[in-house]
Amino acid sequence: MKTVFAPGCALFIHNTELASAVSDYLRHRYNIDEVHSTCCHHDPNVNEETKIVCVCSGCIRRYDTLYANVCAISLWELVDRDPDFRFPDYGGMTMTVLDACPTRLYPQMHDSVRSILKKMNINVVEPARTGTEGKCCGDSFYGVLPKEQVLEKMIERGNEMPAEDVAVYCVSCVKAMKNGGKTPRYLPDLLFGTDTPAGECDPDAWHTQIDDFIERH
Repeated sequence: MKTVFAPGCALFIHNTELASAVSDYLRHRYNIDEVHSTCCHHDPNVNEETKIVCVCSGCIRRYDTLYANVCAISLWELVDRDPDFRFPDYGGMTMTVLDACPTRLYPQMHDSVRSILKKMNINVVEPARTGTEGKCCGDSFYGVLPKEQVLEKMIERGNEMPAEDVAVYCVSCVKAMKNGGKTPRYLPDLLFGTDTPAGECDPDAWHTQIDDFIERH
């Protein structure tokens, strides 16, 4: 089976250098064959059985359900099972976890994320609704509700987070938690010891960036 890495639109937009760092790690540790840059909104058109390593929860769900000859696995599961990964030490820092909507059917992903956070010496405090019972950060309401109500949903979800720092593994959740008054900590940034710049957080502007990437890839 061929194995490729799909950084997805969000990671490419968030930090291209971080996307390269993850790619280099996967090449050296898991011998991935190539970087797959076609957006998950488009058919990957693969002619052989292919496993796609993803950082984006939406990518995982689409590859698992929409296309032939492909299956997906999260980066978190690979990092968690790697005995040689050099986890940074965050000194017992307290964070809460926001699970992305598409992961509700992937409890193994929730377990891997929490295991990784523990290995980085992060004290995890869970919100009331989490894991398979998780609640949307607010971004999924974009295009359904007016922008002002979407921002209200983000603030509402931010207020439900029991810690100031929120570990997230979806870039849209980064935007939502920033709008919600919290400090988002993106999991790839935590793993590779980099800061998490929130970037463009206005829902209209952020989704324009995503739509542009989808069209170009």
